[in-house]
Amino acid sequence: MGDFEIGLSLRRASGSQAHMTVLDQLDQMARGGAMALLALWSWVLLRDHWHDLSARLAAAMNAGIACYLIVTAGWFAAPNLAGLAFALGAGATPGLFWLFAKAWFNDEVQVAPTGAALVAGSVANTLVVQLTFPGGGMANTISAALFQLSMLGFAAAALWEVWRSREGDLVEPRRRVRPVLVCVVALYVIAIAFIEVTSGPRPPGRFWQQAVSIGAVCATFGFCAAMLRMRQADLFGPAPAAVTATRPAPGASDDPLAARLLQFMASQLPHRDETLSIARLAAQLGEQEYRLRRTINGQLGHRNFAAFLNGYRLAEVKAALADPRQKDVPIITIALDAGFGSLGPFNRAFRAAEGMTPSAFRARALADSEIG
Repeated sequence: MGDFEIGLSLRRASGSQAHMTVLDQLDQMARGGAMALLALWSWVLLRDHWHDLSARLAAAMNAGIACYLIVTAGWFAAPNLAGLAFALGAGATPGLFWLFAKAWFNDEVQVAPTGAALVAGSVANTLVVQLTFPGGGMANTISAALFQLSMLGFAAAALWEVWRSREGDLVEPRRRVRPVLVCVVALYVIAIAFIEVTSGPRPPGRFWQQAVSIGAVCATFGFCAAMLRMRQADLFGPAPAAVTATRPAPGASDDPLAARLLQFMASQLPHRDETLSIARLAAQLGEQEYRLRRTINGQLGHRNFAAFLNGYRLAEVKAALADPRQKDVPIITIALDAGFGSLGPFNRAFRAAEGMTPSAFRARALADSEIG
């Protein structure tokens, strides 16, 4: 399909590849190495972590990055279906990065229909851009502008996901990756925006094309290297069972801090405070925050603080829903009293844990109590 500059301007770059400079040759070699690294990492992810949503999304994102590296290398001299397929894969990359960031940093177990629809819409818009290039007139102009806006939007949304949940992340290596990822992606997006503004309606110059492409290759190398360095248990871990006062974690009694934490959670019920942070909980226990993080993650098996608290909140909600004496108490009241800040997060957490709505759970529990 020619030199598709996905993420830059989606305009065909000009210039012949008949005379490749040393920089061009290094660029091609670096692209090949980056794609080999992406393929290796994707194979490891799918082999060892197929059950994990974030691993599958990472593999899909890697495929999109590889498509971007191929598309911007100018390996297709004429429009063809293969080039179109690679362009669509590259166009999906910003959305896949957003979904990956949501799933990995928040330990999500499924993609929301809204998120899937947004990514599918961005791919469809990329198809319009390619089919209307170069003489598509207003349709091409609008779709290209929408692509650039969606790229910036997905990048901003991903960075927000990375940043907003940093406080509750209990996996230390993953916490260290967050600020690095934010800086790299932010700088890359700023560079692309700068090139777009300074280029105006003209395609970016060859120097800027190579600079951004080489930057993408270096970022790919760095990201893959950082992921491969992390322990597999830290990179992707199974969703832990809820730890409650009635079901303490295995081995928790062997750790003094873990035992004291579980006793404090059961007696003082701090989870009922919807604003509770790990720093405040550490202060209430009189412990250093880093020790509490390591205990909740290493001894109790939780990867984020919200999941740890929600285990207690859901246990309290389920007990109240199954209590015939509270059958007339509104579900929202029970959820708020247990520490959930609003109905939306409560419903999502409850469905994820029980596979049914709170109303259905209450109806079944009360029916069982009447039979018993």
